[in-house]
Amino acid sequence: MRKPKKTRDQLLHELRNAYEGGASIRNLVATTGRSYGSVHSMLLESGTTLRGRGGPNHRRREAAPA
Repeated sequence: MRKPKKTRDQLLHELRNAYEGGASIRNLVATTGRSYGSVHSMLLESGTTLRGRGGPNHRRREAAPA
């Protein structure tokens, strides 16, 4: 017997909670089976404030000396 599909509102809520809890968009893609663009769009639709790109190669630039 199949589980009933989650409503879109439930999915938006779950994605937002997971993302705000520290999950990356790529992690959410892996767990939901949806595309990166789809998850990204749903996060925006849910009103989530997206984090900036991170990682060791994406450091903030220092302000230029005056």
